[in-house]
Amino acid sequence: MKRLIYTTLLVSVLAGVMAPGAFAQQDSTKKKMDYSEGHGIIIKTKSTDSVKKGRFVGGITFTRVDLGFSRLIDNGSFNLSPNNDFLDYKGGKTSTFSFDVLQLGYRFNSNFKVYVAGGFDWTLIRLRKDITIAKNSNEFVYTDQAPVHFSKNRFSSSYVHIPLNFEFRTSENKNSKRFYLVLGPEVSFLLNGKIKQISEERGKEKQYDSYHFQSVRYGGTVRFGYGGIGLFTKYYFNDMFTTSQQAGLKNMSFGVTFGLN
Repeated sequence: MKRLIYTTLLVSVLAGVMAPGAFAQQDSTKKKMDYSEGHGIIIKTKSTDSVKKGRFVGGITFTRVDLGFSRLIDNGSFNLSPNNDFLDYKGGKTSTFSFDVLQLGYRFNSNFKVYVAGGFDWTLIRLRKDITIAKNSNEFVYTDQAPVHFSKNRFSSSYVHIPLNFEFRTSENKNSKRFYLVLGPEVSFLLNGKIKQISEERGKEKQYDSYHFQSVRYGGTVRFGYGGIGLFTKYYFNDMFTTSQQAGLKNMSFGVTFGLN
Protein backbone atom coordinates (compact mmCIF):
# COMPACT_ATOMS: atom_id res chain seq x y z
CA MET A 1 0.00 0.00 0.00
CA LYS A 2 2.81 2.41 0.90
CA ARG A 3 4.55 1.69 -2.40
CA LEU A 4 1.28 2.34 -4.26
CA ILE A 5 0.84 5.68 -2.48
CA TYR A 6 4.40 6.83 -3.20
CA THR A 7 4.23 5.73 -6.82
CA THR A 8 0.88 7.44 -7.35
CA LEU A 9 2.12 10.63 -5.70
CA LEU A 10 5.22 10.72 -7.92
CA VAL A 11 3.21 10.12 -11.09
CA SER A 12 0.65 12.72 -10.04
CA VAL A 13 3.25 15.40 -9.32
CA LEU A 14 5.07 14.81 -12.59
CA ALA A 15 1.85 14.80 -14.56
CA GLY A 16 0.57 17.88 -12.75
CA VAL A 17 3.74 19.77 -13.65
CA MET A 18 4.43 18.46 -17.14
CA ALA A 19 1.00 17.58 -18.54
CA PRO A 20 -1.95 18.64 -16.37
CA GLY A 21 -4.45 17.68 -19.01
CA ALA A 22 -3.45 14.00 -18.92
CA PHE A 23 -5.41 13.27 -15.73
CA ALA A 24 -8.90 13.77 -17.08
CA GLN A 25 -11.18 14.24 -20.01
CA GLN A 26 -9.43 16.49 -22.50
CA ASP A 27 -12.10 19.11 -23.00
CA SER A 28 -10.09 22.34 -22.88
CA THR A 29 -9.13 22.23 -26.59
CA LYS A 30 -10.12 20.49 -29.81
CA LYS A 31 -7.77 19.67 -32.67
CA LYS A 32 -8.96 19.37 -36.24
CA MET A 33 -6.99 17.91 -39.14
CA ASP A 34 -7.42 20.02 -42.29
CA TYR A 35 -6.25 18.41 -45.54
CA SER A 36 -6.12 21.61 -47.57
CA GLU A 37 -5.25 21.07 -51.23
CA GLY A 38 -1.68 21.97 -51.95
CA HIS A 39 -0.86 22.83 -48.34
CA GLY A 40 -0.46 19.44 -46.68
CA ILE A 41 -1.86 18.82 -43.18
CA ILE A 42 -2.75 21.76 -40.99
CA ILE A 43 -3.63 21.28 -37.32
CA LYS A 44 -6.20 23.78 -36.11
CA THR A 45 -6.69 24.25 -32.38
CA LYS A 46 -9.94 25.64 -31.05
CA SER A 47 -10.49 26.54 -27.39
CA THR A 48 -13.75 25.45 -25.78
CA ASP A 49 -13.97 28.93 -24.23
CA SER A 50 -15.65 29.84 -27.51
CA VAL A 51 -17.86 26.73 -27.60
CA LYS A 52 -21.34 27.42 -26.23
CA LYS A 53 -23.04 24.11 -26.95
CA GLY A 54 -23.10 21.55 -24.16
CA ARG A 55 -21.87 18.00 -24.60
CA PHE A 56 -21.49 14.73 -22.72
CA VAL A 57 -18.01 13.96 -21.38
CA GLY A 58 -16.47 11.03 -19.55
CA GLY A 59 -14.87 7.63 -19.72
CA ILE A 60 -12.00 5.81 -18.04
CA THR A 61 -9.69 8.20 -16.23
CA PHE A 62 -7.19 8.51 -13.40
CA THR A 63 -7.84 11.78 -11.64
CA ARG A 64 -8.72 13.59 -8.40
CA VAL A 65 -5.95 11.80 -6.54
CA ASP A 66 -6.36 12.82 -2.87
CA LEU A 67 -3.50 12.33 -0.42
CA GLY A 68 -3.77 13.72 3.09
CA PHE A 69 -4.61 13.23 6.76
CA SER A 70 -7.67 11.79 8.50
CA ARG A 71 -9.14 12.89 11.82
CA LEU A 72 -11.76 11.28 14.07
CA ILE A 73 -14.42 13.63 15.45
CA ASP A 74 -16.12 12.37 18.61
CA ASN A 75 -19.49 14.12 18.97
CA GLY A 76 -18.03 17.38 17.69
CA SER A 77 -14.68 17.10 19.48
CA PHE A 78 -11.24 16.04 18.28
CA ASN A 79 -10.69 14.50 21.75
CA LEU A 80 -11.86 10.91 22.03
CA SER A 81 -14.39 9.98 24.72
CA PRO A 82 -13.73 7.08 27.16
CA ASN A 83 -15.76 4.76 24.92
CA ASN A 84 -13.41 5.46 22.02
CA ASP A 85 -10.12 5.95 23.85
CA PHE A 86 -8.86 2.58 22.59
CA LEU A 87 -8.82 4.20 19.11
CA ASP A 88 -6.26 6.81 20.21
CA TYR A 89 -4.09 7.39 17.15
CA LYS A 90 -0.96 9.09 15.85
CA GLY A 91 -2.21 12.12 13.93
CA GLY A 92 0.87 12.48 11.71
CA LYS A 93 0.57 8.86 10.54
CA THR A 94 -3.21 8.65 10.20
CA SER A 95 -3.89 9.25 6.54
CA THR A 96 -6.26 9.03 3.60
CA PHE A 97 -5.72 8.11 -0.03
CA SER A 98 -8.26 8.05 -2.85
CA PHE A 99 -8.65 8.44 -6.61
CA ASP A 100 -11.26 8.20 -9.36
CA VAL A 101 -11.09 5.81 -12.31
CA LEU A 102 -14.42 6.51 -14.07
CA GLN A 103 -16.56 9.56 -14.77
CA LEU A 104 -19.61 10.43 -16.82
CA GLY A 105 -21.25 13.81 -16.99
CA TYR A 106 -22.34 16.80 -19.00
CA ARG A 107 -20.42 20.01 -19.71
CA PHE A 108 -22.90 22.86 -20.04
CA ASN A 109 -20.23 25.36 -21.09
CA SER A 110 -16.54 26.05 -20.66
CA ASN A 111 -17.00 27.03 -17.01
CA PHE A 112 -19.45 24.49 -15.59
CA LYS A 113 -19.70 20.69 -15.60
CA VAL A 114 -21.71 18.10 -13.64
CA TYR A 115 -20.58 14.47 -13.48
CA VAL A 116 -20.79 11.21 -11.57
CA ALA A 117 -17.49 9.47 -10.85
CA GLY A 118 -16.32 6.19 -9.36
CA GLY A 119 -13.16 5.27 -7.52
CA PHE A 120 -11.53 3.94 -4.37
CA ASP A 121 -10.89 5.36 -0.91
CA TRP A 122 -8.66 4.25 2.00
CA THR A 123 -8.59 5.53 5.60
CA LEU A 124 -5.47 4.40 7.50
CA ILE A 125 -5.55 4.87 11.31
CA ARG A 126 -2.23 4.38 13.13
CA LEU A 127 -3.18 3.22 16.62
CA ARG A 128 -1.01 4.24 19.59
CA LYS A 129 -1.89 1.33 21.87
CA ASP A 130 -0.66 -2.24 21.64
CA ILE A 131 -4.10 -3.77 21.17
CA THR A 132 -5.74 -6.15 18.74
CA ILE A 133 -9.37 -5.55 17.81
CA ALA A 134 -11.40 -8.77 17.76
CA LYS A 135 -12.98 -10.12 14.59
CA ASN A 136 -16.58 -11.31 14.23
CA SER A 137 -17.78 -9.63 17.43
CA ASN A 138 -21.13 -7.89 18.02
CA GLU A 139 -19.39 -5.00 19.78
CA PHE A 140 -15.92 -3.52 19.75
CA VAL A 141 -13.83 -5.96 21.74
CA TYR A 142 -10.07 -5.71 21.88
CA THR A 143 -7.19 -7.45 23.63
CA ASP A 144 -4.21 -5.72 25.23
CA GLN A 145 -1.16 -7.41 23.71
CA ALA A 146 1.43 -6.34 26.35
CA PRO A 147 4.27 -7.11 26.65
CA VAL A 148 4.23 -7.30 22.84
CA HIS A 149 4.96 -3.87 21.36
CA PHE A 150 3.85 -3.03 17.82
CA SER A 151 6.11 -0.75 15.80
CA LYS A 152 3.11 -0.47 13.49
CA ASN A 153 -0.51 -1.06 14.49
CA ARG A 154 -2.65 0.15 11.60
CA PHE A 155 -6.43 -0.06 11.54
CA SER A 156 -7.86 0.74 8.10
CA SER A 157 -10.92 0.66 5.88
CA SER A 158 -11.32 0.64 2.11
CA TYR A 159 -14.38 1.78 0.18
CA VAL A 160 -15.68 2.15 -3.34
CA HIS A 161 -16.92 5.72 -3.61
CA ILE A 162 -19.36 7.32 -6.05
CA PRO A 163 -19.29 11.14 -5.94
CA LEU A 164 -21.62 13.55 -7.72
CA ASN A 165 -19.45 16.56 -8.52
CA PHE A 166 -20.27 20.10 -9.58
CA GLU A 167 -17.24 21.66 -11.23
CA PHE A 168 -16.76 25.39 -11.68
CA ARG A 169 -13.71 26.74 -13.46
CA THR A 170 -12.47 30.07 -14.72
CA SER A 171 -11.42 30.78 -18.28
CA GLU A 172 -7.86 29.92 -19.20
CA ASN A 173 -5.25 32.55 -18.43
CA LYS A 174 -2.22 33.40 -20.55
CA ASN A 175 -0.46 30.31 -19.15
CA SER A 176 -3.36 28.07 -20.33
CA LYS A 177 -4.31 27.30 -16.72
CA ARG A 178 -7.49 27.80 -14.69
CA PHE A 179 -8.79 27.98 -11.14
CA TYR A 180 -11.11 25.12 -10.15
CA LEU A 181 -13.80 24.66 -7.53
CA VAL A 182 -15.22 21.11 -7.33
CA LEU A 183 -17.80 20.15 -4.71
CA GLY A 184 -20.61 17.71 -4.12
CA PRO A 185 -21.94 14.74 -2.16
CA GLU A 186 -20.72 11.17 -2.36
CA VAL A 187 -21.79 7.71 -1.25
CA SER A 188 -19.33 4.90 -0.46
CA PHE A 189 -19.63 1.12 -0.08
CA LEU A 190 -17.34 -0.85 2.22
CA LEU A 191 -14.90 -3.29 0.66
CA ASN A 192 -13.22 -4.43 3.88
CA GLY A 193 -11.56 -3.48 7.14
CA LYS A 194 -7.98 -4.45 7.87
CA ILE A 195 -5.50 -4.65 10.74
CA LYS A 196 -1.79 -4.66 9.96
CA GLN A 197 0.64 -5.16 12.85
CA ILE A 198 4.43 -5.35 12.98
CA SER A 199 6.37 -6.41 16.09
CA GLU A 200 9.71 -8.03 16.91
CA GLU A 201 7.92 -10.87 18.68
CA ARG A 202 5.48 -11.77 15.90
CA GLY A 203 6.81 -10.15 12.78
CA LYS A 204 4.23 -8.90 10.27
CA GLU A 205 0.56 -9.88 10.73
CA LYS A 206 -2.58 -9.00 8.76
CA GLN A 207 -6.25 -9.61 9.53
CA TYR A 208 -9.39 -8.77 7.56
CA ASP A 209 -12.95 -8.19 8.76
CA SER A 210 -15.67 -5.55 8.54
CA TYR A 211 -14.68 -4.38 12.06
CA HIS A 212 -18.04 -2.60 12.41
CA PHE A 213 -17.24 0.00 9.74
CA GLN A 214 -20.37 1.38 8.11
CA SER A 215 -21.30 -0.70 5.07
CA VAL A 216 -22.65 2.45 3.40
CA ARG A 217 -21.05 5.82 4.09
CA TYR A 218 -22.17 9.22 2.83
CA GLY A 219 -20.54 12.62 2.97
CA GLY A 220 -19.32 15.58 0.94
CA THR A 221 -16.12 16.86 -0.65
CA VAL A 222 -14.76 20.29 -1.56
CA ARG A 223 -11.69 20.80 -3.78
CA PHE A 224 -10.08 24.08 -4.78
CA GLY A 225 -7.06 24.33 -7.02
CA TYR A 226 -5.12 25.89 -9.85
CA GLY A 227 -3.96 23.97 -12.88
CA GLY A 228 -3.76 20.31 -11.91
CA ILE A 229 -3.00 20.74 -8.18
CA GLY A 230 -5.14 21.88 -5.27
CA LEU A 231 -6.45 21.24 -1.75
CA PHE A 232 -9.36 19.09 -0.60
CA THR A 233 -11.44 18.41 2.49
CA LYS A 234 -13.98 15.61 3.08
CA TYR A 235 -16.53 15.13 5.82
CA TYR A 236 -18.70 12.05 6.35
CA PHE A 237 -22.15 12.72 7.80
CA ASN A 238 -23.01 9.31 9.23
CA ASP A 239 -21.17 7.55 12.05
CA MET A 240 -17.91 5.83 11.22
CA PHE A 241 -18.98 2.59 12.95
CA THR A 242 -22.26 0.73 13.44
CA THR A 243 -21.83 -0.07 17.16
CA SER A 244 -23.89 1.88 19.71
CA GLN A 245 -20.88 2.68 21.94
CA GLN A 246 -19.30 4.56 19.03
CA ALA A 247 -22.40 6.65 18.24
CA GLY A 248 -21.39 10.15 17.15
CA LEU A 249 -17.87 9.19 16.07
CA LYS A 250 -17.31 10.59 12.57
CA ASN A 251 -14.47 10.96 10.12
CA MET A 252 -13.03 13.87 8.16
CA SER A 253 -9.94 14.28 6.00
CA PHE A 254 -7.94 17.03 4.28
CA GLY A 255 -4.86 17.33 2.15
CA VAL A 256 -3.54 17.76 -1.37
CA THR A 257 -5.38 16.79 -4.55
CA PHE A 258 -3.88 16.19 -7.99
CA GLY A 259 -5.46 16.07 -11.43
CA LEU A 260 -8.32 18.54 -11.18
CA ASN A 261 -8.43 19.35 -14.89
